[in-house]
Amino acid sequence: MSAQPANPDMLPDDLRDAVQRAQRQVNSLVLGKERAVRFAFTALLSDGHLLIEDLPGLGKTTLAHALAATLGLGFQRVQFTSDLLPSDILGVSVYDAQAGAFAFHRGPVFAHVLLADEINRAPPRPQSALLEAMAEHQVTVDGTTYALPAPFFVIATQNPVDLAGTYPLPDSQLDRFLLRLHLGYPDPGAERELLAGADRRDLIAQALPLLGAADVLRLREAVLAVHASDALVHYVQALLERSRHQAGVRVGLSPRAGIALLRAARAHALLLGRGHVLPDDIQALFGAVATHRLVVDGDAGDEAAMAQAILHAVAVD
Repeated sequence: MSAQPANPDMLPDDLRDAVQRAQRQVNSLVLGKERAVRFAFTALLSDGHLLIEDLPGLGKTTLAHALAATLGLGFQRVQFTSDLLPSDILGVSVYDAQAGAFAFHRGPVFAHVLLADEINRAPPRPQSALLEAMAEHQVTVDGTTYALPAPFFVIATQNPVDLAGTYPLPDSQLDRFLLRLHLGYPDPGAERELLAGADRRDLIAQALPLLGAADVLRLREAVLAVHASDALVHYVQALLERSRHQAGVRVGLSPRAGIALLRAARAHALLLGRGHVLPDDIQALFGAVATHRLVVDGDAGDEAAMAQAILHAVAVD
């Protein structure tokens, strides 16, 4: 597979430096998770949304807060609980007696960055309230449609579905997340630094915003210009096709999953300083794009193992 030459002038120096400094700052706040941080920026620059799933106490919310503090964007947090209502997210119409009409009071979804913390602690109705917002960047309340700010980025955290008090996200909701990340336990060196260092909340409160809304939109435009060759598109299509015929997979990957994979690969290449996508980008991201979209048979193993099996079964031409 032939690679196109990189375009070193794809980003202005100031913007290239800003996004690199932003990644370094988040890495200084979330220790030992460089891959997860790069993938979080990949989701942001791909105009997608990010789902962070892991056990409590492993830094899911810390990563979300560190990212939001670094982006310099309007930020809101919603703590998902069993009694949460859709109106708590979207907003509500309140009757104004003086005006003699209902006035819409906007909810926290009207922000550049929305942290949906422990999203699977809430029942399906408030979960589904985010569907239109994530897919269309707009919400409809009482028959009126309201546009959301640009950029609009949802960072959701969730606990593993086998923990008490969780509601599994429906497949349609999962599909709206571009990437799903698992953080895992920190390595011993990073854990010692966490134990001996300052409180992460204090450090995040002191973090400087290094990007802004205009910067994010410029970076997203640059992502669209990253080259993906015909051979690489064929490789992605072969992965999709294999997922639909892989033993143990009940529901394979949709065309939308392939579009998401290519878009994320372009952003990943840009973050690594390249103007073209390599198979390495596809392979690095495939698990984060595919695992929450695959539906596997109960005795066939987990989705991560199945995603690796699909990768190994498809050769790079």
